[in-house]
Amino acid sequence: MGAFHEQVRGPAVPTSGSRAVQRPLGVGEVVITGGPLGRRQEVNRAASIPLGLVQMERAGSLPNLRRAAGTEGGEFQGYRFQDSDLYKQLEAVAWEYGRAPAAEYEEFVDEAARVLAAAQRADGYLNSHYQVVRPDRIYAELEYSHEMYCAGHLFQAAVAAARVGVGEELVAVARRFADHLVEVFLRGGDDGIDGHAEVESALVELYRLTGEGSYLELAGKLIDNRGKGLIKDSGMGPLYAQDHLPVREADTPVGHAVRQLYLEAGIVDVYLETGDESLLECSVRRWEDMVATKTYLTGGVGSRHDGEAFGERYELPPDRAYNESCAAIACVHWNWRLLLATGEGRYADLIERVLHNALAASTSADGVRFFYVNPLQRRSDLAEDAYLGRRRDWFACACCPPNIMRTISSLGHYVATTGDRALVVHQYAPGVIRSGEFELSVATDFPWDGRVTFTVERAPEREWALRLRVPAWSAVTTVDGLPATPDGSGYVALERAWRPGDTVELGLDLTPRLVHPHRRIDAVRGSVALQRGPLVYCFEQADQDVDVEELALSPEAELRVLDKDDLPGVGRTVLIETDALAITQPGDGLPYLTTPVAPLATGTHVTATAVPYFQWDNRDGGAMRVWLPLA
Repeated sequence: MGAFHEQVRGPAVPTSGSRAVQRPLGVGEVVITGGPLGRRQEVNRAASIPLGLVQMERAGSLPNLRRAAGTEGGEFQGYRFQDSDLYKQLEAVAWEYGRAPAAEYEEFVDEAARVLAAAQRADGYLNSHYQVVRPDRIYAELEYSHEMYCAGHLFQAAVAAARVGVGEELVAVARRFADHLVEVFLRGGDDGIDGHAEVESALVELYRLTGEGSYLELAGKLIDNRGKGLIKDSGMGPLYAQDHLPVREADTPVGHAVRQLYLEAGIVDVYLETGDESLLECSVRRWEDMVATKTYLTGGVGSRHDGEAFGERYELPPDRAYNESCAAIACVHWNWRLLLATGEGRYADLIERVLHNALAASTSADGVRFFYVNPLQRRSDLAEDAYLGRRRDWFACACCPPNIMRTISSLGHYVATTGDRALVVHQYAPGVIRSGEFELSVATDFPWDGRVTFTVERAPEREWALRLRVPAWSAVTTVDGLPATPDGSGYVALERAWRPGDTVELGLDLTPRLVHPHRRIDAVRGSVALQRGPLVYCFEQADQDVDVEELALSPEAELRVLDKDDLPGVGRTVLIETDALAITQPGDGLPYLTTPVAPLATGTHVTATAVPYFQWDNRDGGAMRVWLPLA
């Protein structure tokens, strides 16, 4: 299994013969020791994963599989894709084991594998819902069954287990199911496609692990068959499942955001292993359109609750933003593969934006409550519900919590890569980066402070390059105190014969700044937001002396940085304080006036305080705004 090529302990590892221009590092080769990313990994291990393990029993994922095996009675629990929650939880546990081995993690993987093996049919098929509830409808409802989607998450869990050295039986279960899919949908000639993309990327990763070419071939077929009307209408239309156009013809992401982004990850994976340039070209084309017209300031995507979907270009309402947590994770997956394929820093820039904002906000500071939906505004009179209210400890449709856990467990995978005689650092956090003969220690308080110091601990006896990403937001960048200009791909390259003890200090500009929306984003026209470094800020009611809905900012307002070691309920943070106006205006019974507002409105000078968006909703549960109108 491992002889196919050198295995790396990470979620996306192109083969040595792939088109990748950079090689990823594993979860054990990059150790994050502090900062917000390190804090998330600590909380994930101490609180989130234990919660998830309890929910695997309570919410029905493991009991359903025992029912499929005939070892437990009772009614099926949850949704038809309930198995996928277990698979994501298994992947989280596997990567966590790779970070820091623990006997209980290995035991959980082995026990779950035994349950899965017992439930699996002799032909390799495995899906507890269809085996228990609808055995006569297997593969008959692919437009909404999620059968291949669940299989994909199983494959990714098995790959993770194999790469960290546990779960041999889990790999066997996954391969039997993958072989079954090959027999039915490749060799058997069935042109069925799952309405929820995900299996494509997973099949490629299973190919990378095992060398079984039919997995890659099936992934390519599923991608090529999109847009041919082969997915029956689930009632949501062809755009919902990205079946409206062949992938090489589509110019913009549409439909269910998570499905689109998982499909894109699979498209780039197939390009990497086959060299089909048309796949990379079309995916980059959609990426550019998405970033320019359909991405929120936080990096979140999906502006419509209806269909959990992308909207039209520039349709980015802050209060009705859907921004599903799973979409943030899928965005990281896609951008990581584009980064490996091209080496362009713009993809690492978007990963940074997502990691520090859209994804970071999905989990409470204590790690036991989660957002499914991540809006950029919450009104004070919002009616609480499962999606828009406070974070919840679990959901009936719990796709997000275990997805968050597997991503946080594998964060080290997304920090650095190796290239041609180079170590390339994409994300900044304190810790250690190891790759063969190279070892760097990283000291930084990023993103609270813009200084990042690299110390060479081990180095080869030849020249090599240390390449450091310069984020697009850094107006001034220095290396060892001298101005530095990034190359065309967004990196500063330092090439020399390095020796142990050599140090380099990267200086990034964290001056707070006002961000203005594109004029076509109607929902926030005439408003501004605050950003400092990679962090988007928001105004929570907890920090204001007046109604946050009445605040307005001046474009000339001074932005003052307030460093806080421990803000109650939030923890370590940096606040931004500014002078603002609390504006009231008269009305005549309707929320409209025939007289211009400015002459009638009155304002009181106040101090407004902003907190990083990822830290909101850890205190009073009150109103919040990212965008404030200009005074």
